[in-house]
Amino acid sequence: MSGMVAMQNEHVNGSVLYEVFLAVAREGSFTSAARVLGYTQSAVSRQVQSLEDETGAALFERLPRGVRLTEAGRVLLPHAEAVRDRLAAARAELAALRTLEGGLLRLGSFSSANAALVPRAQAAFRDRHPGVTVTRVEGPSVKHLAQLAAGEQDLAVVSPALAAPPPEGVTLHHLLDEPMLVALERGHPHAGRRAVRLAELADEEWIVGAERLEDTLFRPAVAAGFRPRTGLMAHDWIAKLGAVAAGLGITLVPALAAAAVRRDVTLVTIHPDDVPYRRICAATPPAPTVAATAFLGQLRETAEALREARGGAG
Repeated sequence: MSGMVAMQNEHVNGSVLYEVFLAVAREGSFTSAARVLGYTQSAVSRQVQSLEDETGAALFERLPRGVRLTEAGRVLLPHAEAVRDRLAAARAELAALRTLEGGLLRLGSFSSANAALVPRAQAAFRDRHPGVTVTRVEGPSVKHLAQLAAGEQDLAVVSPALAAPPPEGVTLHHLLDEPMLVALERGHPHAGRRAVRLAELADEEWIVGAERLEDTLFRPAVAAGFRPRTGLMAHDWIAKLGAVAAGLGITLVPALAAAAVRRDVTLVTIHPDDVPYRRICAATPPAPTVAATAFLGQLRETAEALREARGGAG
């Protein structure tokens, strides 16, 4: 459809009126402005008349040869230019969102995911899309899922409980199943073992992050019947590993956080028949942004690389 027909058939909004006004002011003629815009002269005249009716003032003096701005037209001119510039800026920003040349991604993730999975994915995403600003908030998975549902986050990396469905509208995308390791002090009798059975550690003093074992990394092991003896509770990883290094107990460490473990602590693999796994997912809101969809793809690539690095399990 030509510009002339579109102009005649569509409801004319304020931006079109200002576009026509600026073209006439620039060209000094309805005829010249119509030629530049691709409209008929009568269509341009109607739009100018509509704007004059809206403002309640004559904007142009009609001269024998062309037109010139009235005092009211000169007052309106900078405002019309500002509207044009703001709309142009808005179109550019919207285009940047579509092409990932700009925009903001609000990302949430739980703590140990920030040791390897999330930062590696974020670094690769930054290399591919440097114009997108990524802000990251750390916290429990339940909080991130609630914020996604409320529209306060664009994407989250979570470890959801199997028995609890996500909030309405939130979609979970499985990334990997993360195995647990056992953290021991250097002098522990099992420190040199390649793998241990959980039953061998039943009498150990376990350091956990919550009173309810179902709310800890022990959740799958507890479901399978293992009941560790717990003494010390610590929410922070620095506190947990500090207690292990001091010989106050042992604790589970997610495989993704293994590289961040202090040197005076030894990590031992758990026997394949006993090892607890934690499900790690990306969570998206009902209408993911272009940036969230792209970052989800990067998370999948990173998760696949991590699975391959540990032998393809999970």
